[in-house]
Amino acid sequence: MNKTKLIGLILGAFALGAFSYQQVLKVITAADVRGAANIAGLEFTQAEVDSLLPELDDYRKSYEDIRKLALPNSTPMALVFNPVPPGYQMPAGTMMGGYSSAGNAQLPGNMDDLAYYSVVQLSKLIIGKKITSEELTKYFIERLKKYDPKLKCVVTLTEKTALEQARQADEDLKSGVYKGMLHGIPYGLKDIVATNGHPTTWGSKIFKDQVFKYDATVVEKLGAAGAVLVAKLSVGELAMGDTWFGGQTKNPWDMKTGSSGSSAGSAAAVSAGLVPFAIGTETLGSIVSPATTCGVTGLRPTFGRVSRHGIMTLNWSMDKVGPIARSAEDCAVVLSYITGADNKDLSVINMPFTYDAGIKINKKLKIGYLKKDFDKAYPFKTQDSLTLKTLQMMGYELIPMDLPVYPDISFLIGVEAAAAFDDLTRTNKDDQMVRQTKDAWPNYFRQARMVPAVEYVQANRVRAQMIEGMEKVFKEVDVYLNPTWASSSLLTTNLTGHPCVVVPNGMKNNKPTSITFTGKLFEEATLLAVAQAYQEQTGFDQQKPKLD
Repeated sequence: MNKTKLIGLILGAFALGAFSYQQVLKVITAADVRGAANIAGLEFTQAEVDSLLPELDDYRKSYEDIRKLALPNSTPMALVFNPVPPGYQMPAGTMMGGYSSAGNAQLPGNMDDLAYYSVVQLSKLIIGKKITSEELTKYFIERLKKYDPKLKCVVTLTEKTALEQARQADEDLKSGVYKGMLHGIPYGLKDIVATNGHPTTWGSKIFKDQVFKYDATVVEKLGAAGAVLVAKLSVGELAMGDTWFGGQTKNPWDMKTGSSGSSAGSAAAVSAGLVPFAIGTETLGSIVSPATTCGVTGLRPTFGRVSRHGIMTLNWSMDKVGPIARSAEDCAVVLSYITGADNKDLSVINMPFTYDAGIKINKKLKIGYLKKDFDKAYPFKTQDSLTLKTLQMMGYELIPMDLPVYPDISFLIGVEAAAAFDDLTRTNKDDQMVRQTKDAWPNYFRQARMVPAVEYVQANRVRAQMIEGMEKVFKEVDVYLNPTWASSSLLTTNLTGHPCVVVPNGMKNNKPTSITFTGKLFEEATLLAVAQAYQEQTGFDQQKPKLD
């Protein structure tokens, strides 16, 4: 009996109820093979197809056996991505040069202004005993309560534990124990980061009751530094966009619009002065985009700089953890406490971070800019052009340059995300997600099933060439500037693991604009010092939205 007739008999039996739909699905046909080959851009003869079919049944049996195993989101891949190219010389450690923006910090006459103090200024107030951590914590908790109904940026207010942490910080200080510049400073946390005993919802009603019995490494490190967690902040569902099961997180500059995402609550809360800093994550723009929209400073560190242990996995080879704050220097302070290996996230490379504010104008620094991108017509062109002129006026020589061009391999993101949330697709739980459009996760997860494993590997080989290509770029410059959204740099550097910091650089239609500084692997100190020098020159980081 030929296979066509066999399929006809099986389908007929299915119509009569002799087989279940699942049993019929187990028959792999020549048409299935040709369809898969067509997606991969291949063509097989009938003899080749006939040879394939028996082994494909064995493959699917293996797939089914794998699916019987428990593979929670926290289970890593055995393959660990490394952004460091062959022969790369890691930056040498130097003594920290200190911070420049603290000044002689005093309590403001109008306490509303305290909401927009820098981390460095607040640190000076606490060490100078001009305010206690408990007083500061209560101050920000009240702001969170007051403005969250408008912004929808808080998932869980951690008031009880925050006050306990703040009182402990005050007791430590009285006893002569000072843990550093984050001692007693309140902060917020993107709600894909595990906290012991508090819900970690991943922005989805599917996981809204999920509670872990441990803290993520970044929470442990911040706790050891004396920082006080006041809120778990909203995240676009499963780290996409600004819409979560509680609604859409709003932009403090325009409450009719969203804050962008997926670090939606982190950026909105910092922008509105509800927390001095917050922790965000990025796979492709999830720090950069909301920081731009909300007019704050966001640092995406080098891949492997900060441990992701205890944080929801979207992409094993692209997820990164970084701070969102008011200034580049504040980001430097936070990064100094969260960096480093923990022997849990095996992608982390234990590199020192040594910030030096004194690098502001170093004539030896080579600053590049993506000329073709800046020459194009795009929304922030006017503001970006002024930024380039400002940097030249400050004494920097700007070097025109281009990034190497490679094929679009962004489908890698969908493949890893689909694996991370495989269970949702196979159980149809993805139907419970808020967004169900063609550009939302449920559809992206399904699309990713159509990517051949061979093409995934080939794309990662292209990625290796991209890493080597970016290394050649950074032989010529120390830092380069690129339009935040009108450039290939965002995708390229997320794939290669390079750090960037996005800073506000003006206003357009009463909303903030931004520009991006991109740097060498593990050289965030230089990157942040240049960005901080620009911010001190312009003051755009001091802009405040009107909330009332």
